[in-house]
Amino acid sequence: MLIGHDVIHGLHTVFPIPLAESCTWNPDLLERAARAAAIEASTVGIDWIFAPMIDIARDARWGRIAEGAGEDPCLGTAMALARVRGFQTDDLPVGHRIAACPKHYVGYGAAEAGRDYNSVELSERTLRDIYLPPFKAALAAGAGSVMSAFNEIAGVPGTCNTFLLRTVLRDEWGWNGVVVSDYNSIGELVQHGVAADLREAAKLSILAGVDLDMESGAYDQHLASLVRDGEVPVTLVDEAVRRVLQLKFSLGLFEHAEFDTTLAKNTLMAPEFQALALAVAQQSLVLLKNDEQVLPLTAGQQRIALIGPLANNRADLLGTWSMASQAYAVETVLHGLAQYDAQVIYEQGCSIEGDDLNLTAAVQAAEQADVVVLVVGESAAMSGEAHSRVYLGLPGSQPALFDALVATGKPLITVLMSGRPLVIPQIAQKSAALLVAWHGGIRAGQAVADVLFGAVNPSGKLTASFPRAEGQIPVFYAHKATGRPAEGAGTTQFFEPFRSTYLDESNAPLFAFGEGLSYSRFEYSDLAVLTPVVARDGVLQVTATVHNASNRAGAEVVQLYVRDLVGSVTRPVKELKGFQRITLAADEQQMVRFEIPVSELGFHGLDMQYRVEPGAFKVWIGPDSTDGLEGAFTVTA
Repeated sequence: MLIGHDVIHGLHTVFPIPLAESCTWNPDLLERAARAAAIEASTVGIDWIFAPMIDIARDARWGRIAEGAGEDPCLGTAMALARVRGFQTDDLPVGHRIAACPKHYVGYGAAEAGRDYNSVELSERTLRDIYLPPFKAALAAGAGSVMSAFNEIAGVPGTCNTFLLRTVLRDEWGWNGVVVSDYNSIGELVQHGVAADLREAAKLSILAGVDLDMESGAYDQHLASLVRDGEVPVTLVDEAVRRVLQLKFSLGLFEHAEFDTTLAKNTLMAPEFQALALAVAQQSLVLLKNDEQVLPLTAGQQRIALIGPLANNRADLLGTWSMASQAYAVETVLHGLAQYDAQVIYEQGCSIEGDDLNLTAAVQAAEQADVVVLVVGESAAMSGEAHSRVYLGLPGSQPALFDALVATGKPLITVLMSGRPLVIPQIAQKSAALLVAWHGGIRAGQAVADVLFGAVNPSGKLTASFPRAEGQIPVFYAHKATGRPAEGAGTTQFFEPFRSTYLDESNAPLFAFGEGLSYSRFEYSDLAVLTPVVARDGVLQVTATVHNASNRAGAEVVQLYVRDLVGSVTRPVKELKGFQRITLAADEQQMVRFEIPVSELGFHGLDMQYRVEPGAFKVWIGPDSTDGLEGAFTVTA
């Protein structure tokens, strides 16, 4: 038997949601987290993990943005590789391996209007340059299977898309693993309107290249008769069966058909896994504002009003896709603050989504305190599959609670817990500090407390931009310039500059990809492009010095971006091509060196072939997508 399960961010030991995990920018750490999940899963009989989700997502309305690594294919590829390596580790205690299943192939994250299962319209170039690279890398790294997507692209659903499942996957990439449909996605070809009935849906899917039918019953009911009637060659069925058998053999299921069922007792929620969950949660927190260094707090010297519907909430900190977990295992923020012997006055204030509100008690608590820590955001049920949202502000009565606490005049530290970037311009403006904690898993409360009190120096960086308003969506850093860029004078027409801008809001996100503060202060200097002229088969070499100009150690994610200034097709204004997470002691400096193969600087040209075109490029090394030291280089033929 081949037993599959959705182990999205841990089984019993629940880690932060994948979007939060990606904010660590630490593939090695995420590989360890995936391995822990694989160990737990294997001890309860799971052989096949329906993860990682490696869809690129640039629309915060889409609930499943919580399950991936955000908006960028370079970072998304690094995280996909880490998770595949972790899931498919060789030395599981049960004696066999687990197969990863990257999903959803492909373009699912570009659903129109951010509405789950919706149609997708992508050019083939965008598909190849943005959405396919994480899949190509994950499958080349040995992922045993891949899951077809619910969505259509240009009128053809992913589950019967011969171009994607045969031309790209089999012919171009030469991959021979198992393709499984998503849940009932073969049956849903009838609803899509490309199949008249379940029998025709089965035919379309097997001909396109889907080996396994998850849940619809189409193959079970109709595949044999399709072969008997000559509508499906038996050779296609043989190929599908062979791939499934090869997967089972590669996992060792025949050699280890039985395993020790007592292993789970000493494996699930093991202390080392809980410690790892804490480390991931700590590194996933993103500090976006810290006016006048209101953080870190001082234990024992400040009275803290802890307020909000997520301040002492266990279940919602687990986030989406945490079906096997137990809420009793979750540490809340109230629990975490208690570890610091803090003087805490706690009030819930309101629920997450309801209209109930107890302003009197919340304001009284704030007035008795020196500082207010407000923990607000979304419930676990507000993100994930089939949980798209149009309005991305705080739900329910939480905005009224926030306004009342701002009116007290006490320093207000907002801790935001969610499954997606939210639209929070007033919170960003009026909070003294803003800490994005996402849905952080079983150790979320301790991780938040550790950062609030400075036991841990925050180091997380955003992997998905925060919009200023829903009307900006999709908003992402790697956009095109257009013929009338927002920056500069634009084109003068009727004596006015006509540019690609809004009348009533900035183009820029509220917080951009790569942003995140630290209690340390990092300064960048001495950018050097060591290869100002480099051949297409060469390696771009760039260095810069990063100095920790503060009195405490900290970690910094150093990011390298490039721009191809002139191409046969238009290019993004910036593209992430490398990153390094470094740790510097107080007053320490380090020269950071990037070596980027020039072959990674290409794109699919007019003929849809991948190439690197000669010409001029810009390069930046800096702390995020909006800032950095700038240099230049030229690629020659």
